[in-house]
Amino acid sequence: MAYGHFAAVYDRLMEDMPYEDWLSFVEESWRLHGLKPVRVVDLGCGTGTITLPLAQRKYAMTGIDLSADMLTVARKKAEDAGEFGITWLEQDMRDWALPNAADAVISLCDCLNYLTEEEDIRAAFRAAYEGLAPGGLFLFDVNTEHRFRVYAEEQPFLLNEEDAAYIWYCDFEEETSTIVHDLTIFARETAERYLRIEEEHIQRAYSLNWLKEELSRAGFVRVDCYGDFTWNPAHAETERAFFLAVKGDRISS
Repeated sequence: MAYGHFAAVYDRLMEDMPYEDWLSFVEESWRLHGLKPVRVVDLGCGTGTITLPLAQRKYAMTGIDLSADMLTVARKKAEDAGEFGITWLEQDMRDWALPNAADAVISLCDCLNYLTEEEDIRAAFRAAYEGLAPGGLFLFDVNTEHRFRVYAEEQPFLLNEEDAAYIWYCDFEEETSTIVHDLTIFARETAERYLRIEEEHIQRAYSLNWLKEELSRAGFVRVDCYGDFTWNPAHAETERAFFLAVKGDRISS
């Protein structure tokens, strides 16, 4: 997806997202799995809001995203923070490669929901598996069908502040488990001028059991699924499901 002008206002619109919860969940998952990663890949890194703080915690980070516009914002944020050690790559999460295998791969903020074909999910799982070292951990989250139904029931969503405003409509299609997000965004450029941005985002929810099966088919030997930033198993009313998938056995050093 080419985000264009949306990249410039993305952080402003997403500032209320639970980034600290994501960061805590990531590091706790590594601890619980006895993993002390050095090389970490952030798939669908966007503007680097997860990538950057992990780099500041001394992980060797690679941020991968398909949007050059989002990566431009991410690089600028990292430079402003004095963090020059991050590798930023414009690659597809379905087909990416690095010179050295990663100890951990993460993909957060429901990035995989944007893959609306089953084969695209399979390709993303294969790429993550191939990109990991043995014993490495693939951690990602997805919005569930229940979450999409909640969106559809509660929409439209409105923001009306001095520097930014939006109107956000959702249309959930039960037969295909897809949701279309239509956003009209107004971002202040000057004291008297606002930029109008029209966005359409399409996501698909997948059966959690199907995702588990496909992770196993990709080669992962242990797959766990938790709900809503907890260590409780995901269930029918889970809104955000977290998957942790392990690649084989760790090689002794």
